[in-house]
Amino acid sequence: MTDQATTEKTMHKGLAGVVVDYTAVSKVNPETNSLLYRGYPVQELAAKCTFEEVAYLLWHGELPNEQQLAEFETLERSLRGLDDNVKRVIDDLPLTAHPMDIVRTAVSVIGANDPDTADSSPEANLTKSIALLAKLPSIVAYDQRRRRGEDLVEPREDLGYSANFLHMTFGDVPSLVAVNAFDISMILYAEHSFNASTFAARVITSTLADLYSAVVGAIGALKGPLHGGANEAVMHIFEEIDSADDVEKWLDDALAEKRKIMGFGHRVYKNGDSRVPTMSAVLDSLIDLYDAPELGAKYRALQSAMAERKNIKPNLDYPSGPTYHLIGFDTETFTPLFVASRIAGWTAHIMEQLASNSLIRPLSEYNGPDERHTP
Repeated sequence: MTDQATTEKTMHKGLAGVVVDYTAVSKVNPETNSLLYRGYPVQELAAKCTFEEVAYLLWHGELPNEQQLAEFETLERSLRGLDDNVKRVIDDLPLTAHPMDIVRTAVSVIGANDPDTADSSPEANLTKSIALLAKLPSIVAYDQRRRRGEDLVEPREDLGYSANFLHMTFGDVPSLVAVNAFDISMILYAEHSFNASTFAARVITSTLADLYSAVVGAIGALKGPLHGGANEAVMHIFEEIDSADDVEKWLDDALAEKRKIMGFGHRVYKNGDSRVPTMSAVLDSLIDLYDAPELGAKYRALQSAMAERKNIKPNLDYPSGPTYHLIGFDTETFTPLFVASRIAGWTAHIMEQLASNSLIRPLSEYNGPDERHTP
């Protein structure tokens, strides 16, 4: 008789530790604890490149030369405007809807408008990817402005990606410090291997559904607080804490209630999120720019308390939440900002999946009632 223990299958809840495919888009180098985009450490890209250059890198595998970058920037800037029916759909959605619902719906409409939606050739998918990269800032900015009762600000073709994004959101271009901070955040969020939303996009793509369908599915996955919604949750935490002096008491209560402290810990990084030092430096520059020492004090106090109590380090969402707050974004807009960045990584993975496709269809182990029959 076979021992039951030897026949039981090993379960990998959440697919933790399971390698399901190859990717050349990104990896975390365990030797240096660095996130690599196509082999480049992301902190180096953030220091030396623009978000446009990084998006090009993710799609093409190499950084652009001057001519390639100029051609790409010209094309991206020409595609920023929203069709009237996309604006109408956004206007018709209730202000009570989460901004992620607006983004998800707008991308669906863009896909429905595209006469080449069903064309999944590499050339067509690259064109769609550039168009979505160009239009998502217009969607996010328009939605925040309408929630504030403000008129739409049209995109400008004379501005780079991040400067134009902030111009459309706030009606002017803020300081170079703020533009640089925002651009760095876009680079750091652009890609992260087989995270939940990227894997969702690849699963949908593996069925040979179109790129827009895969992106809409990824947006749905990113909405969850255990994934993209974490940066929103971080800002809500800071709103609950009155001052740095209250951090210890707040954390005592949160841990007693067994609350998950968002913005800390990461399934992939074992020695801390390699993106955090870069983003924390950006946050420090904005704390100085906007004269917000109390926010900085709360930030440092909670990070220190979590290290002392739980030995858990922050992830990228921890510094990005207050960064977006200081720039002026509404808290519910933080996750749509993540979409505007991660569209580069998602679409790189969609194209990679199609290049060597296999339907993603895992198995499950049934643990319900044995076979039975209706009376």
